[in-house]
Amino acid sequence: MTGIKGSKRPAAARAGHARKAPRPVAVVFGVGPENGLGAALARRFAREGHVVVLAGRTPEKLEKVASAIAGEGGEAWARVTDATSARDVGAALDFASIQGALDLVVYNVGSNRAAPALDTSAELFESLWRQNALGGFIVGREAAARLLTCGRGSILFTGATASLRARPPFTAFASAKAALRAVAQGLAREFGPRGVHVAHVVVDGVIDGDYAAENFPDLFAAKGAGGRLNSDAIAEAYWAIHRQHPSAWSHEIDLRPFSETF
Repeated sequence: MTGIKGSKRPAAARAGHARKAPRPVAVVFGVGPENGLGAALARRFAREGHVVVLAGRTPEKLEKVASAIAGEGGEAWARVTDATSARDVGAALDFASIQGALDLVVYNVGSNRAAPALDTSAELFESLWRQNALGGFIVGREAAARLLTCGRGSILFTGATASLRARPPFTAFASAKAALRAVAQGLAREFGPRGVHVAHVVVDGVIDGDYAAENFPDLFAAKGAGGRLNSDAIAEAYWAIHRQHPSAWSHEIDLRPFSETF
């Protein structure tokens, strides 16, 4: 666990010895490379004054993103976390609550593997389900338990084209993302009336980042620069959802490049 603070801090809003209001805190589960959606989300929230807790599996990647946020004047804490572990997730959220007022949690874990059905083992199928659906449920449940104490806040889930339709060689991945979508729907109906905004973002296309470039190079290249989603633009949409007035909440939105067919 590492905290990196930027040099720029918000000016004090209160005079004398009055206690300052706690700073808002965001937690992003699924932060990988600096050129990726998780990092873009963390940077966007930090620019709005949130303390950001970065949760992921690779310490080096977390530290790099935290340092970049500090370089922009923000505050970020790195937490090595297994999103499928209720203990890890609870510890990360409790740590975040110590840093200020928790009000935004994003589940951005989205492990994907291409495999035709006949080559998909039960172990691979279960692994994808655990990382996408089970982890999303655990994070959503634990986040809701904490946000309900103050009756506000947002829980946002990253979906994909596969959330809506399955096609080979991504049948196992699609089943997991469809399950995550169902988790988001159930949590929204249960906790929305109690003040917690739950939303699902369908990222319908290839993100212009390191993950797709390294894992699906042919598809990445075929899309071309104009056919890939910009991670900072996606992050802007997440922030807009978080800022929505409760009288006009979105539960699900879809994002795609102008050239993407659907």
